[in-house]
Amino acid sequence: MNSIKKILMATTLLLSITISHAQIKNATTETVKIYGNCEMCKSTIETTGNLKKVAKVEWNKDTKIATLTYDSTKTSQDEILKRIALAGYDSDKFLAPDAVYDKLHGCCQYEREAKVAVSPATKMETVTTENHAGHANHSDNAVTKQQVDTTLKAVLDSYFLLKDALVKTDGNSTSLKAKDLLTAINSVKMETLKSEEHIVWMKVLNDLKEHSEHIGDTKDISHQRDHFMDLSKSMYELIKVAKYETPVYLQFCPMANGGKGANWLSKESAVKNPYYGSQMMTCGKTVETIQ
Repeated sequence: MNSIKKILMATTLLLSITISHAQIKNATTETVKIYGNCEMCKSTIETTGNLKKVAKVEWNKDTKIATLTYDSTKTSQDEILKRIALAGYDSDKFLAPDAVYDKLHGCCQYEREAKVAVSPATKMETVTTENHAGHANHSDNAVTKQQVDTTLKAVLDSYFLLKDALVKTDGNSTSLKAKDLLTAINSVKMETLKSEEHIVWMKVLNDLKEHSEHIGDTKDISHQRDHFMDLSKSMYELIKVAKYETPVYLQFCPMANGGKGANWLSKESAVKNPYYGSQMMTCGKTVETIQ
């Protein structure tokens, strides 16, 4: 009987995958481990991972193995697993934010294990904490600074250099700085992010990449500035949770964006307008100080 049951299960899975392939173009099928306990977990994992005609997730609560079928031109394994992590479920690539995991129903709170390899940054954080045992405040500050230095600081620094290139109305330099920013974005180790940073990072990641790519792919300063407006919106969300080492100023130009106005971030309190450069260098004002 057990053999027959296994054959039926395998047949059902095969038929399901075949149907998914038929509905999803450019279909890629992969299996990954996602942690959970019960049928409620299964429902959440599959519902969160599924996208109509783009991605299909089927999760086995006994083996913890999920079969992902997706259109590789529209999404990726990482994007699917990020959505599932945001719903509270760890995989071997992405950890759910602690705050989200804590809100799962009691029966859904699976046993969590270390599933992401310890990065050099994480090792340094551990050493810092151990070396300052008994000095809690000093240790906390050291760990926080180390996390920023090895993860999001490079992204923020690259953004500021990009802004400076726009202030100079230098399309060539702006393009290069945008490519540097994209490299910094792709280098972020998500496993080192704190829970709040992790949530925002996954929310803004695609927009950060998209607008950095657009700015890097052209030397047309007008087109670069258009995308910088949207880039700055996502960067603002990020810097609100990833505190920078010095105060950062949210500045606003009422003339930009066809008179609708647009924001940008700066390390300097003095206004240097990236949307107009020398034409209207000081047009704008500081509307918020982030520290």
